[in-house]
Formats: sequence, C-alpha cells, structure tokens
Amino acid sequence: MNTSITTDLTQQAPRSPRVRLGGFAHLPRLIDKARATANDRAGVYIYGRESLLDLQFFKFTGITPDELLAKVSEGLGDFEILEWIHTQTPYQLLPHQIDSWSTWIEKLPGLNPQVRAWIAEFSLAQSPPRTDVGTLFEYLDLDDYVRFGGQA
Repeated sequence: MNTSITTDLTQQAPRSPRVRLGGFAHLPRLIDKARATANDRAGVYIYGRESLLDLQFFKFTGITPDELLAKVSEGLGDFEILEWIHTQTPYQLLPHQIDSWSTWIEKLPGLNPQVRAWIAEFSLAQSPPRTDVGTLFEYLDLDDYVRFGGQA
C-alpha cells in the first residue's frame, strides 16, 4: 500500500459531510474514512457496509466499498479518486443528478426512524440541549466537534 496520503481519525475528525468534491456531498469524508481504514486509524468512525450514509453514496454511484478502499489504498489524491469514480459508475452521472443527490442527502433528517431518534437523543443530551440539530449532517458535524473537545 502507498501510505503517502494518510488520515488518522483517532486524532482528528474526518471532513464535514457538507464538504463536496465534484459536487458529491460526503465524498471527502468518505475518502478520509477509507484512508483511515486502510491504515488502521479509523478510531470510532465506520466505513463502508456498516455505515448507512456510506451505503447511500455507493448505491448512487454503483461502486462498492471494497473497490473504493482498494483505490484509496493506492495513495491517490482526492481529484484522482473523483476521476476514477466517474470511470466506474455504470451510467454517466450528470452534474444536476449529483447536485440533486447531494442536496437530498444533506437535508435528510436520518436514514431511518432509529437514526432520527438517536440524533434527537444525542442533541438533547448536550449542555445546553441542541434543539437546532435536525439533520444527519448537522448531527455528524456536532458529534465530530464534541468528540474532539469542542463544547456543544
């Protein structure tokens, strides 16, 4: 494995799911989690089939977690990975399709009722309670911040 690009998620959070690459929301975070997984430095972060959010990206693009992990393990940069994704999708993804998917996933309150309940419980447990957190992306941003010493 080429370890020229590494990410240590035991020391810092992955990028926000709001950060986009090639219009894809979550892709930079997904790449961070894949790099950390490839180097056994994922900490509490879950990559691939165990992450409902990751699975939404893989379902949309038609690539698999194993394929992305193998490509990331080659030490490619973000843009090279983006270019590779575009060559691997079974159909050409147009910019408006990517934007629509990204907007949808960013505004999603949770991928199922259990996740929505978990977000609400976490948000209300903060001091003071964070009643403004209502989407999966808001939860992930807050959780990342709190996890590495920030105050809610």
